[in-house]
Amino acid sequence: MTKRAIVPPEFRLLSEQLKMSPAIFSGNHIFLNGMTGSDMEGNMPEDPESQFRNTFKKIECILKEARLGLDSVVEMTSYHIGLRDHFELFDKIRLELFSEPFPAWTAIEAAGLRREGAIIEIRAIASAHYGG
Repeated sequence: MTKRAIVPPEFRLLSEQLKMSPAIFSGNHIFLNGMTGSDMEGNMPEDPESQFRNTFKKIECILKEARLGLDSVVEMTSYHIGLRDHFELFDKIRLELFSEPFPAWTAIEAAGLRREGAIIEIRAIASAHYGG
């Protein structure tokens, strides 16, 4: 089975620095690296809403590079610092962005994330059979 990296221009420098791929296309699926709530310039906002929206914006950017949209996401795992403190806000934003059939989803309370100040990290799997 062949695989190829999906590296939007916005992620090229970071991908080279960290020696990782933002996503890998393999078989009929795209496996996205965990994304945290920093903006596209790497700045980490303090407020949860900005972090949640930034995270989904980065996922959308990667999927767009693969000519897909959020509707192609079939599974996601979200890792939260303070899950119960912000779950309702996160879920509200998630429901703004996804529609039926909703992706399978697991939300996990984490003790820490790699990126300082991050309260969210999302990894996702998308199907290459969906989207434009």
